[in-house]
Amino acid sequence: MDAEARFDRLVREAEDAPLDGWDFSWLDGRATEQRPSWGYLLQMSAWMAGARAALDIQTGGGEVLAEVPTLAPVTVATEGWPPNVPTARRNLEPRGVTVVDVPEDAALPFPDAAFDLVVSRHPNVALWTEIARVLEPGGTYLSQQIGPGSNRELAEFLTGPRVVGPERHPDTATAGARAAGLVVEDLRVESPATTFHDIGAVVYFLRKVIWAVPDFSPERYRERLFDLHTLIERDGPFTAHAQRFLIRARRPGP
Repeated sequence: MDAEARFDRLVREAEDAPLDGWDFSWLDGRATEQRPSWGYLLQMSAWMAGARAALDIQTGGGEVLAEVPTLAPVTVATEGWPPNVPTARRNLEPRGVTVVDVPEDAALPFPDAAFDLVVSRHPNVALWTEIARVLEPGGTYLSQQIGPGSNRELAEFLTGPRVVGPERHPDTATAGARAAGLVVEDLRVESPATTFHDIGAVVYFLRKVIWAVPDFSPERYRERLFDLHTLIERDGPFTAHAQRFLIRARRPGP
């Protein structure tokens, strides 16, 4: 099979792959991502085990929350992307979790001080005033977030140099938390490697992680994708670096 035919086959496989939920198992054997050393799931599980009422904001398909061994007696999750909502309900409702359809940039439909724990893994939007409002005094917010310029090497291979704004910077998150009246108790930053073994993995990743290259389509970027395919076939896997930070904040109170 010549290079172009193999390229077309790999791209077609990635285009046909389903994108439901936040499950990346399609990439098994085709891409790898290092995990941050702090172990978000372990941390969230420890906090959840001691919580009375917990909220998971922007849960995706509920895949991460579903792995928590012991949930809070009252556990609620929100999700705003329509394709993810039924997946989240399928994953979480059997465990007693209520899944609420809430747009990511909308106010949270919960009373003040309703939760002693709020968590969120990779939120697209962090509404700090709403997070502070629904936390009870003394309550904790724990979140792993995507930092600025995540997987920039991959994006710039396709688009050329990019300007990275402050929106996802951990300093911006810290300032937002403090402005909402929260006390930041922990902040950690890491740049784990993401390695792509074939062009199909790249296409699938960019279809799913839509903020990496917002105007991405295989047709629009075919020429650069083929260049990247040639590079991988010749030199081996292509590595980019994700940007991740962990932030833990508390609402002051008893």
